[in-house]
Amino acid sequence: MTFNAIIILINIILKSLALILPLLIAVAYLTLLERKVMGAMHQRRGPNVVGIFGMLQPFADGLKLFVKETVLPSSANTLIFIFAPILTFLISLATWAVIPFGSNLVFVDINVGALYILGISSLGVYGIITSGWSSNSKWSFLGALRSAAQMISYEVSIGIIILCVLICSGSFNLSDIVHSQRNVWYIIPLFPLFVMFFISGLAETNRAPFDLPEAEAELVSGYSTEYSAIGFVLFFLGEYTNMILMSGAISIYFLGGWQPLSTHFILFLIPESIWFALKITIILFLFIWVRAAFPRYRYDQLMRLGWKIFLPFSLGWLLFISGLLVGLDLLV
Repeated sequence: MTFNAIIILINIILKSLALILPLLIAVAYLTLLERKVMGAMHQRRGPNVVGIFGMLQPFADGLKLFVKETVLPSSANTLIFIFAPILTFLISLATWAVIPFGSNLVFVDINVGALYILGISSLGVYGIITSGWSSNSKWSFLGALRSAAQMISYEVSIGIIILCVLICSGSFNLSDIVHSQRNVWYIIPLFPLFVMFFISGLAETNRAPFDLPEAEAELVSGYSTEYSAIGFVLFFLGEYTNMILMSGAISIYFLGGWQPLSTHFILFLIPESIWFALKITIILFLFIWVRAAFPRYRYDQLMRLGWKIFLPFSLGWLLFISGLLVGLDLLV
């Protein structure tokens, strides 16, 4: 290996760590935010003992899970059982490679970033379905089937909504999509699509009120029932990383990414990555708020919402936006 190749390899490793480490810290404190916000909504304290204001609670929980014994069911397919949570976690990290945090702050700036996110995130189904099957448990398998059907169902409407955004921006590049919202964020003309995308994001990430794969009263803990210690941690990290990813996608597609809404020069003094992080935090707060406020859907209601309401409505919006832009001679 030549010296230049070694330098390039070191550079890639450092850039990867600069992306992954802050993301893992954000996941840790997202769990604290969730417990604090839900505690406030339920009029209780939430974590407040470990560290100042409970700030070290996520690390204490992580340490506890990492030192627990990893239990492998005797009837499980051991190789696939171990590989499934690793696959889920790696896929949740790989999707972040194309997310732009600023105008020149992106790991890989490719021209098909929107397709990359759709393609990589859809692979998450494999980690979940293999974990349920390899556990050789009826509760895990039922939870995995529910999750696979749910994710595939809502990926259809998510894909059509993203098509509407792509038609408006005229590009598959995520940075170009953000730049196309320089004058107006897409949440204003496409507000119904924003609402559908947010609700579909709840279903795609298995969050309440669509947490049917993990319905405790029916399926114990769904596809992760047989997992403990590090295996459970990887599923947990994958789910919360996907939550942050979905919030980032909403920010890019509908909230102008790293751009402030106003053109006032004072607002541009704030770093672009801070704007992007602030928007992600607001969307994550909505995720938590919905969990605290709404009861769980029945499974038939979940499927009805996806196939009989969101799918035709998103198709109708796609035809409407295409026809409008063609009529105005604006479609690229």
